[in-house]
Amino acid sequence: MSSILLPAVDNKLERYNLVSQGYGSYVPSGSFSRTVYAAAHVVVNPLAERHPGVSPVAVDWDATLAYREHLWSMGFKVAEAMDTAQRGMGVDWPTALELVKRSLELARGIEGADLASGAGTDQLTDFRGLTLDDVKRAYIEQIEAIEGAGGRIILMASRALAAVAKGPQDYICLYNELIQGCRNPVILHWLGDMFDGQLAGYWGSNDVWQNMDTVTGIINDNADKIDGIKISLLETEYECELRKRLPAGVKMFTGDDFNYPELIEGDGQHYSHGLLGIFDPIAPVAAKALEALALGNNEQYRALMQPTIPLSRKIFESPTQFYKAGVVFIAWLNGYQDHFSMAGGMQSSRSISHYAEVFRLADRAGVLKDPQLAAQRMQQLLAVYGVTQ
Repeated sequence: MSSILLPAVDNKLERYNLVSQGYGSYVPSGSFSRTVYAAAHVVVNPLAERHPGVSPVAVDWDATLAYREHLWSMGFKVAEAMDTAQRGMGVDWPTALELVKRSLELARGIEGADLASGAGTDQLTDFRGLTLDDVKRAYIEQIEAIEGAGGRIILMASRALAAVAKGPQDYICLYNELIQGCRNPVILHWLGDMFDGQLAGYWGSNDVWQNMDTVTGIINDNADKIDGIKISLLETEYECELRKRLPAGVKMFTGDDFNYPELIEGDGQHYSHGLLGIFDPIAPVAAKALEALALGNNEQYRALMQPTIPLSRKIFESPTQFYKAGVVFIAWLNGYQDHFSMAGGMQSSRSISHYAEVFRLADRAGVLKDPQLAAQRMQQLLAVYGVTQ
């Protein structure tokens, strides 16, 4: 199959000619020059789902864990149980903890496999009467559970903390205590409200520069207990400024799914590492590009990464929190799961026109592992919407 009818502008159909053979899986010949985490998605079991969005999600553990092996095989670390895994948007804390435990157990048997896991406060769902002590206890519960299983911590941004904190000092006091209480250096997590509207004003202000001062102070006070900070504000200006301020030994992990290639490459003096949801769907292309960067071939790095930018910007377009649908869509197209179903039915959060454009851009970026299989599955989805070939 070399072409497919896809929705275009003005509700019309157009024939799209596939252009790529895809990279499939790619095993780098050496290590990367950047530390890169892929925030990995969860595969559900749609036949076991009873009340999507109401009852606990039914996870397909075999397919979910197999995808972690897929990412590890290409040189990525895994950021486990993060927002890409639908934390707080279909996946609850007990399910997330089970995911962390299973991934840690799997990693122990795979040479080079590594992961860090998200600890947050998503067991708190009713914020009425909530106090800072309640938020602290929730964080500590998750930290102790993950560390008890042998995991390292990514301190996730907390909706509950954003709801009850009165200003920067509340964040400073709580984060200082949490960071110092962790067994190993942690990764901080600064997620903008475009990803989650309930995180507006995180770090105590609606002014980004004031928040940067606050988080810089927290990092400086705890530098020996911080591996790095992930920043997801989708603005290179903020990330470039913050990474200049970081003390030696503390990494900047870009979470900017709009501008990650240039931020990871750097400006000759500073560069970012990566902790990205987009690494999940573009892993083979990104692995090949990161290998080129490590070998000093920046031109090849850019040539490989550049076509992934339009794809990522489409997947993460507003409303940005629904980007998970595009991530899972590509996993289905590539045969890593045998259905396009998500926790809470999130696959319905994007339109068929959106998926059609993601398909086009994934093809042009070389992300489709088997373009023929991907086209067949795209036709199946189109048929549900009444589009026949």
